[in-house]
Amino acid sequence: IADNCIFGSIGGGQLEYYVINKSKEKLLNIKTTQKEIFNIPLGPSIGQCCGGYARVEITKYSNGKKSIINENFLKKSIDNLYIFGAGHIGQALVSKSFDLNFNIHLIDSRKEYLDITKNKNITKIFAKFPWMFIKNLPEKSFYIILTHSHDYDFKIINEILNLNTFKFIGLIGSKTKAKKFNNRLIKLGHNQDNINKIECPIGLKNIQSKKPSEVAISIIGRLLEFRYNSLKNISNNNKILKKINER
Repeated sequence: IADNCIFGSIGGGQLEYYVINKSKEKLLNIKTTQKEIFNIPLGPSIGQCCGGYARVEITKYSNGKKSIINENFLKKSIDNLYIFGAGHIGQALVSKSFDLNFNIHLIDSRKEYLDITKNKNITKIFAKFPWMFIKNLPEKSFYIILTHSHDYDFKIINEILNLNTFKFIGLIGSKTKAKKFNNRLIKLGHNQDNINKIECPIGLKNIQSKKPSEVAISIIGRLLEFRYNSLKNISNNNKILKKINER
């Protein structure tokens, strides 16, 4: 916390409100010690009912530069998200997901649809044959395919599977579309295990809406769910490896 700004969060709620106020008091009081530890019960005294307590250390610095000297910074990689199709759902997707730690790319063969998006944080790619540049895209990317053409959808899916370095594939459509694509991809020699990774229909299973904004929210929910589960699995695998190495 600074004189006029607050950076980061410890989770919100009354606990954070309490710590913010204590930090402000510390900033204003010249006589306070540089470092102080608070044991805060998470109960009625601060208006919470979680139980237990939190231990918070507040340190006062003379300036922002000194405050980060001993900090360990995590280098957080941001996933690449490629959205093929700038129609109603594509537009709704980019408008709702630009601040969710994805590098977002919106691809379409129709320039006038790409021009609808004004957000400068979105990379717009005009491609008459969008499936042709997939081989140049980075590994472990997220792909959402929802173009205006089933033929385009299929060609894009086919190229992504040929590349076989994807992290996630979501395809707009019905179970019937998924079955037809599956049969065609098998005939082209694709592995069934890879085909099974295509999520079609894409989105959270319990949301059946056809409204573009609600479909977009459902897709975003599924992306976040998938990413969280992937990180959780990596963490669990690291713990298992650590136990094995300690034996």
